[in-house]
Amino acid sequence: MAFETEKKVAIAAASAAAIVCEKVRKTMVPEAIEKKDKSPVTVADFGAQAVVCKHLLEAFPSDPVVGEEDAGELKTPEMAARLQQVTDYVKEVVADATPEAITKWIDHGNGAVAPRYWTLDPIDGTKGFLRKDQYAVALAMIAEGEIKVGVLACPALTLKLKDGEATGILFVAVRGEGATMQAIDGGTPEPIKVTGSDDQEHFRFVESVESGHGDQSLQSAIAKAAGVTTESMRMDSQAKYGAVASGNAVLYLRLPSPKYPGYQEKIWDHAAGVIVVEEAGGRVTDMYGETLDFSKADRLTTTGVVVSNGEIHDKVLEALKAAG
Repeated sequence: MAFETEKKVAIAAASAAAIVCEKVRKTMVPEAIEKKDKSPVTVADFGAQAVVCKHLLEAFPSDPVVGEEDAGELKTPEMAARLQQVTDYVKEVVADATPEAITKWIDHGNGAVAPRYWTLDPIDGTKGFLRKDQYAVALAMIAEGEIKVGVLACPALTLKLKDGEATGILFVAVRGEGATMQAIDGGTPEPIKVTGSDDQEHFRFVESVESGHGDQSLQSAIAKAAGVTTESMRMDSQAKYGAVASGNAVLYLRLPSPKYPGYQEKIWDHAAGVIVVEEAGGRVTDMYGETLDFSKADRLTTTGVVVSNGEIHDKVLEALKAAG
């Protein structure tokens, strides 16, 4: 099978990163560090990026990694204690980790988009992580502009599996091979498919908890125009992509927020989720029906994101067009 090694490495990397994140969440009060762009970052973000980049550096040393974090602030003398904290947590999965190795691994994620590269959000949904709600370790590999492999580790997500309900779900997709989900602690992969529009129990839509991450009033109006009349499920992170891919929702909308005109979506916030939904039979475009382009830069040039079961996608796009 194509990209089998990439798939195995991605699963191992994301699963190990999730262990670090959960250890941080359970053994210390997660504390946010404010980055220069005012967004929050935690010890777990740094630790997760270090763990994933270590795996990728060892398995695919020539592949760039476009990640969200960098170790610049951790290298300053006043952050020495914080760096040691990160190191101690990473030792949960990498016994011989050192502060020097940690900063090297984190900064391996400072690569640029290339003909073949990986993109990583070590904790997608940091605010959800801090609130003890949903978050995801999101990792994807892109080759020649197409997402080929995607893994979403969602440690706080609870879904029904064949063996019963589980908290902690791992979504995996390889281009042309379908998508699966399994318990993050080593369950058996189960093929997943989006649900049909006749499934009234799951005919609902998801959107972000954060009002600044979209236009919630417009999203609600568009969902209703597409026939979704129930209240939205609000969820942090790319776990929303997992909800659509696994048939637990039919629509996820992320439309431009009036609070942030001109905002450009980051590739690491979408790539892994996109392939999981597409391989589960769904569809992902911008709000004008254009395919999301992961081939050029770490910011998407398209506007808004529409994720659906496929059946209602055109109806959603028509409603958006009518809304102007």
